Amino acid sequence: MSAAAQVVAHVGHRVHLCRAREVGLLLRWAGRLDGCVVLDVAGGDGYWAGAARRQGARALALDLDRGKLRRGAGLEPRVGLVAGDALALPVRTGSVDVVLSVCAIEHFDDGAAALGEMARVLRPEGRLLLSADVLSDSHEQPRERERHVARYHVKDTYDHERLRRLMEGCGLELVRYAYQFRSRWAQRLYLSVSAYGGRAGWNAAAPVAPLVAWSDRRTPNTQGSIVVIEARRRRDAPRPGAPTPG
Repeated sequence: MSAAAQVVAHVGHRVHLCRAREVGLLLRWAGRLDGCVVLDVAGGDGYWAGAARRQGARALALDLDRGKLRRGAGLEPRVGLVAGDALALPVRTGSVDVVLSVCAIEHFDDGAAALGEMARVLRPEGRLLLSADVLSDSHEQPRERERHVARYHVKDTYDHERLRRLMEGCGLELVRYAYQFRSRWAQRLYLSVSAYGGRAGWNAAAPVAPLVAWSDRRTPNTQGSIVVIEARRRRDAPRPGAPTPG
């Protein structure tokens, strides 16, 4: 792939009002990944799977969009690119150390089923690093919320408590969480950029990301536009299809 295409991918993922900070936190929580198998579910062109590879992982990105996968085929570092459905992962049970999923679950027809698949492929004590749309105060911006939902095909939203309940049902336990775009003005900014700015808007608004981060540090970790979570598959969780006691 040309150097220009590599730059385009970098700008699209890194020069962004929220994405670099959002995934940056997930990857900091991941730490060193030497020898770990990392699966990025709905990972698009594999750019963030490539970031995991830089941390030592053997990384795969899975997505339904073959066009995105083709664009990612020449990105560096190289990762495995797999066409597949998050609701029926073509991955062996218990074969993955870390599942990464960046603001994808809200687009799935069945978020609970997707979480069940992510849990299935994780080894015991394997980790899930996931972010999701929350849109806590979006009722105050109904027009912008409607445009956001329509533009990005958002099927549902998830706060950490809802995710906790869904994950408990498939053998995962919540380890930690953090909301981003917590304050009222930051949430309004997020929805406004999303509704009216599109991809170019996210890039143009990137310079205010440090201000959003500063605001988040001063605002309780109870709500926001996005939630970032780390979860772990319980060692005692039953294998998929295994009989349950009693």
